[in-house]
Formats: sequence, structure tokens, C-alpha cells
Amino acid sequence: MIRRLQLPPRLRAGSRLRLQILGIGPEEASFERRGFALGAGPRGRLEEIGRTFVRGYRAALDDDAPEALTRALAPVDPELAGFAWEGAGMGVALRDALAPWRAPRLPLLLAGPGHSHRYMVHVGAGWALARLHRGPGAIESLDPLLGWLALDGYGFHQGYFRPARHLRAGERQRGFTGYAARAFDQGLGRSLWFVEAAQPAQISFAVADFPERRRPDLWSGVALAAAYAGGATPDALDLLACEAGPHADHVAQGAAFAAAARHHAGNPAAHTELACRVLAGVSAGEAATLTDEAALELPFGGAEPAYEVWRRRLRLALRARTRAPAAAPRRKD
Repeated sequence: MIRRLQLPPRLRAGSRLRLQILGIGPEEASFERRGFALGAGPRGRLEEIGRTFVRGYRAALDDDAPEALTRALAPVDPELAGFAWEGAGMGVALRDALAPWRAPRLPLLLAGPGHSHRYMVHVGAGWALARLHRGPGAIESLDPLLGWLALDGYGFHQGYFRPARHLRAGERQRGFTGYAARAFDQGLGRSLWFVEAAQPAQISFAVADFPERRRPDLWSGVALAAAYAGGATPDALDLLACEAGPHADHVAQGAAFAAAARHHAGNPAAHTELACRVLAGVSAGEAATLTDEAALELPFGGAEPAYEVWRRRLRLALRARTRAPAAAPRRKD
């Protein structure tokens, strides 16, 4: 039996103050509160994902020590755990930024219990950057490859909390240029899965309002959310693939990233398997393997970010795998 730790009153008061000032309440995940699509769709699941994120975030505001977060998030359904750790990533990154005099906790989280959810923790760190209005240069202190996922998280945050500006009006985030703008758009695409309640036709209309140069990254983000968060029927996934049209390679890559994130976290999901087969043409296991293989011996420090080299390699690998001729059946003598 584990004894409950009794925190000193000063620390308990500090926790209450942080929650009061910085906290996001579970009600913020409500579609009515956010103004999202309220028609048919997996609204209940998507709202539960939002509440799970908030749970992880609030746990980090209470106590961001890695061992404390491990205890706090242990009861979360394994299939949803990535969202809790994403929220924890936001809370830890925010506290690091607001307390620069102490040793940062985010590296400890990524080296410890958050390592298996490292994709999601980096995305969560991007939420903190958005809340603090930091520029894309802030990712220089993060992993040189996965740090780009923080800008993806930044884009998701802006689409989720400010859809009228960033989705309806297509406003560019100030200070985001070059590849940072593309990483931002990947997260913006993920937010569409929630804002449009996983409805392919509505998502397609929303993407079509953006300039063509932005659509590949938006579709990549949409597919990542479809495969990781789930909520789509087989018919809806078929329609999503159809609506993406010429951006099929980016859709496949997004689905494969979702499979890799779940593979490393050890929390596979039936909806991820289905999405990978429909959107990427391979199983979730194969998609995860191809994603990891594409990340081997990446060139860092070149004109093009290693993150984009990774994505492009994966797109090519998936295209080659799905277009490879089927093996001839063996002859029976």
C-alpha cells in the first residue's frame, strides 16, 4: 500500500495558486464552449480526449516532478494516456519557463516517465509556447528532431482556441516563417479533426479555403489526428482519403506518425490500425517500423530541417510499399 504524500502547507498553497492563475478547467473541452461543430460525429470521444489533456496539464501544475506525474497519471486509460502526457508536457514546459531560476523539469520528464510518450510531450510543450507567445526560436532548447513537434503543438493550440482567426480566416501566426510555418500548419490541420468533429466533408471544405501551398501540411495533420485520436468509421476514413486527393502521400505520412507514437508508448489502438490500413495502405505496425527506419542517420544542420527529410523519406517509403507488386502465389507441385 502506497502512503499518500502530505505536502507542506506552503506547497499546497502554491499548487492552488498555480491552478487558479494558469489552470484550464475540464469544461474548456466542451464543444459548446469552444464553438465547434455540434452535428453528427464522435463528439463525446473528442471531448473526453480534451478532458484527459486537461487532467495531465493540471497534474503538472500541481506537482511537475516526474515521479509525481507518474503516480497522478497512472489511473488514466492506457489508450488515452498519450493525451494526458501531452497535457503534462504543457504544464511542465510552462512551469520551466515561469521559473527560470530552478533546474528545468522537461528534460527530466523526457528522459524518464515521459520518454515513451516523447512525441506527445513535445507537442504539449508547444502549447506552453503558444500560451507564452514565444516565437519558433524557442524550440532550440528541445530535441533537434522532435522539437519541431512543439511548433505542431503551437499550431494545434491556435486552431483549437482561436479557430475564427487561424482556421476560418486563415491568418498566419506572427513570427512564423519558413519551415516553422509548415510545422505550425501540421498542428493546425490536427485541430481541424476536433473543430469539425471528425467530419471529412467539413474538414475538406476548411482545408480548401487555404492556399494550395499550405494544404499538404494541413492534410498531414488531419490524418495524424484521425489515426491517433480516432473517432472515424471505415466509411469516413475512405471519404477522408478521397477528399485529400493529390495529398495522399501526406495523409499516409500523418497516419504513420500516429502509429509510431502509439508504438513507442505501447498503447496500440484498433482505430489506429484501421486508419493506417485505409490512409497509408499498411498495418499500424508496419507504419511504425517505416517511420523509425526513415529517421535513421538523418542529416542535421543542412538547409532543410532533418524533420522534413524524415517526413519525405517516410512518404517515399510508404508510396513504394503500397505500390509494390504483390508476391506471386507459390506453385503447388
